[in-house]
Amino acid sequence: MMAIEGYVLLSAGLFCIGLFGILTRRNALMFLMAVELMVNAAVINLVAFALYHGTLTGQVFGLFVLGLAAAEVAIGLGIILVLYRNFGTIDVSVPTTMRW
Repeated sequence: MMAIEGYVLLSAGLFCIGLFGILTRRNALMFLMAVELMVNAAVINLVAFALYHGTLTGQVFGLFVLGLAAAEVAIGLGIILVLYRNFGTIDVSVPTTMRW
């Protein structure tokens, strides 16, 4: 079993990869995937610290966070479909203004 430092380093690495994806990509699907990486990094931290403290609260919160992440993906994919339908691309730099 890994020490808590291994889990925290894994989580920090995933979070940094997700942050890099958000800062450098212009594709809406890549944004969504990068946000999911960041959410999964947070869940790893929750579960690792729950394991360290010997409680189940982190795992319970992790399950709630994964449920919220699934809802976020559903809404995000709906937004991406509307973006593609209205502009013909999923590049987030194209729709610069919100208009009717």
